[in-house]
Amino acid sequence: MAKENNKEEKNSNAEKAEMTLDNSRYQTADIKGNVPGAPTPKEEKEMQKVREKLEALKKDIVGKHKCVSAIGIIPPQAADMFDEENELSEEERKNKPMHLLVIIEGDKEKEFNEIKADIIKRIKDSEQKIWLNLFLEKDLWEICLDSKYNIIEAIGMAFPLHDKGILGALRVAQIHKSLCLKKFEKYVYSYVVGGSLVRGEVVKTSDVDVYIIIDDTDVKRMPRLELKEKLRNIIYSYVMQAEELAGVKNKLSPQVYLLTEFWEGVKDANPIFYTFLRDGVPLYDRGGFLPWKLLLRMGKIKPSPESIDMFMSMGDKTQDIVKRRLLDIVIGDIYWGVITPSQAMLMLYGLPPTNVYETVKEMKRIFVEKEKMLEKKYADILEEIAIKYYKGYEHGKVKEVTGKEVDKLLKDSDDYLKRLKELREDIEKEMQKKTVEDIYSNTFKMLKAIFGDKEETELIKEYEKDLVNKGKANPKFLHTLNELVNIKREYKTKKAPTKYAFETLRKDSVYLIEGLIEYAQRKELGLLEKTKIVLSFDNKHAELFLTKPSFLVIENNVKKITDKIEDSNINELNETLAEHKGSRVKIDNNMMKLLKSELGDFDINL
Repeated sequence: MAKENNKEEKNSNAEKAEMTLDNSRYQTADIKGNVPGAPTPKEEKEMQKVREKLEALKKDIVGKHKCVSAIGIIPPQAADMFDEENELSEEERKNKPMHLLVIIEGDKEKEFNEIKADIIKRIKDSEQKIWLNLFLEKDLWEICLDSKYNIIEAIGMAFPLHDKGILGALRVAQIHKSLCLKKFEKYVYSYVVGGSLVRGEVVKTSDVDVYIIIDDTDVKRMPRLELKEKLRNIIYSYVMQAEELAGVKNKLSPQVYLLTEFWEGVKDANPIFYTFLRDGVPLYDRGGFLPWKLLLRMGKIKPSPESIDMFMSMGDKTQDIVKRRLLDIVIGDIYWGVITPSQAMLMLYGLPPTNVYETVKEMKRIFVEKEKMLEKKYADILEEIAIKYYKGYEHGKVKEVTGKEVDKLLKDSDDYLKRLKELREDIEKEMQKKTVEDIYSNTFKMLKAIFGDKEETELIKEYEKDLVNKGKANPKFLHTLNELVNIKREYKTKKAPTKYAFETLRKDSVYLIEGLIEYAQRKELGLLEKTKIVLSFDNKHAELFLTKPSFLVIENNVKKITDKIEDSNINELNETLAEHKGSRVKIDNNMMKLLKSELGDFDINL
C-alpha cells in the first residue's frame, strides 16, 4: 500500500514538473483561496480605531506641510520588517512603536531634514508611541530598484490617513500584482509600474500604468499570439477585482508582454520598450528587468542597423499612410454616412431596398423630379460621393484624395444629411396626409353603402341616429368621425395635425371601419332573409328569392323566374342580391302557376 502511495506521489510530482504555461490550469481566471494583500475585517476595525487617535496629528502635519503627499499606518504584520529596516534597538522594539508613513513631494530634498525634525517634534508632543518613516516620493522607487519588494508592498498596503493619490495607486497595483502572482506563480517575470505614478504626477483619479512580463520560454503547444491574448484576458479580468479591493478611484491600465517579445523589443531598441525600460519601476522582478534598465542607463543598449532602417522607413511610409487614411474617410465614413440614410428615405417612401446606382437614380427621380421635395444640388452631392468617388474607387479610377477634397465632401455630406432630416419630416407629413385621405375615403364609402349617397354631415347624423343612439356603436366613434372630417380640412389649409392626434385617429379609425363592416353585413343578411321564402314539395325544399327578377334554388340548381322559369347560375343570383334595394316582390297568380308547374303541389313555410 505504501509503495502505491509513493508511486502516485511521484506521478503527481512528475505532472507538476512537466506543467507549462500553455497548460489548461493557466487558461482560466479562477483563483482559489483568499486574495493576498487585502486586510481582514478585524485589521480594518483596529486600524480605524488608531486612525481616530491620529486624526489631530494628521491635521497638524498636513496643515503645516502642504508638500505632504500621503500619510499612512504601516500594517501590523509588517512592523518587524520596519523595525529591522530602521535598526531599532531591543529597548525600542519592546515599546512596540506604531510605524507612521509620511511621503513628501520628490522635489523637497533640501527641506527633508527640516520637515523630518518638525514632524518628530509634533509626534513627541502628541505623547504617542510612533516611529516616523519619512520618504521622498522618489525614495519609493529607489526601494523598488534595490529589490526590496516586501518593503514597497507594505507601504502600498498602508492604512491611509491622508492621500493625494500615491498610496491609492500603489495599493491597487500591489493587489493586482498579488492576484497575478497567485495565478501564474513562477511565470510572472516582472511586474512594473510607470506613467504619472512614477513621475510624481499621480492624483486620486489618475490611471495607473502597469506592465506585466510573462515568461513564455517553456511554451510548447500553443501559438504565442493565442497565448498572449488568453493571458491578457485573464490579467484584465483581475483589474476590476483589484480596484474593488483597493477601494480607490484610480483605474488600472495593464499592458501584457511575453518575455521573448520584450527581449526582442529591447534588442532592437524599440521606442515602446525603450521608454518602458527608462521610466518603469518594478514592484516585482525575477532578475530580467533591472539588468536591462541598468544597461540602458550605462548606454549599452543601442539599436541595430536593421532596426534603425526599420524605424527610418516608417517616416517614408507616413505620406502613403495619410493618403490611405484620407481615402478611407471618403470611401468608408462619408460614403456610408450618406448612402444608408438615402436608402432609408426611399424605403420610407415605399420602395424596396436599393443598390448604389438605384439609390442615386431614384432619389433624383422621385424626390427631385416627381415629388419636387428635394433640390437638385443635393442629388448631385449624393451622385458625386456615391458614383464619382465610391464607384470610382471600386473601378480603379480614384486612387487618392486630397485633404481639400475631404474637407469639401465632409461639408457637402453634412449639408446633405441636414436636408435629409427635413425631407424625412416632409415625407412623413405626405404619408400622414395620404393615410388620412384613405381612411376618409374608406369610412364614407362604407357610410354611403349603408345609408345611401348623402352629404357628409347627413351621413354622420344617420350614423348617430341608427347606430350610436340605438346602442349599436360606441359613442367614441362619433367623435372619431368628426375628428376625421376636421383633420381632412386641416390638410387643405396645409395645417398638419400633431403626431399624437394623427396616431389616435389612425388607431380609432380601424375599429370604426370594422364596426361599419360588421353592421353592413348584418344589414345585408337581414335584407337577404326578408327576400327569401322556403317552399316544401315531395319531402324536398326549395328557396324562393323575391327579387327583380326572382330566383328559385332547388338542390343547388339556380333558376330565374320572369314570365317563365329558365336556367340561371349562382353568379347571376349574387349580382341581383347585391343590387337589391330591399323592396320585396309580391307573389302574383302568374308566379304561383309557374311554381306549381315546376314543383307540383307545394307549401310555403313562413
